[in-house]
Amino acid sequence: MRHGKKFNHLGRTASHRSAMLSNMACSLIEHKRINTTVAKAKALRVYVEPLLTKAKEDTTHNRRIVFSYLQNKEAVAELFRTVAPKIAERNGGYTRIIKTGFRPGDAADTALIELVDFNELYNPNAEEKKATRRSRRSATAKKEAVVAEAPVVEEKAAEPTAEVADSTEEKTEE
Repeated sequence: MRHGKKFNHLGRTASHRSAMLSNMACSLIEHKRINTTVAKAKALRVYVEPLLTKAKEDTTHNRRIVFSYLQNKEAVAELFRTVAPKIAERNGGYTRIIKTGFRPGDAADTALIELVDFNELYNPNAEEKKATRRSRRSATAKKEAVVAEAPVVEEKAAEPTAEVADSTEEKTEE
């Protein structure tokens, strides 16, 4: 019976599961998104989100706690330097799981787990590009602006032709 056992054991021993989740968390922090099975992605979300919350406050104590879970200096440095400032405004829900279909070998349900603030496509807080509207009013305004600039260009073009004409006259006189 499995009464009261609330987390997925993933068919592994405790030490193997701990090492696997630690490695997956390091990969997620380093690459910002990883492909895995849905079950592992859900287990990883439970494992990594408290670490991301700890990283929002950069203290020696929090760094040591996160390091005890990850056991990777580079991942801890990346987490506190680049990830934590981006997630500082968010109150939770730092990861997103997107189901991607089935794995060809064993038909396992696969998913993409990613850090929400590092996806440029879905991120609503990112700076939006200015949308150019194409309407008659803006097109005529642009044409008027081009026409206004056109005489300036023609005057510049007229000056060199006069110099060229002078130089040809000098050559004919010689």
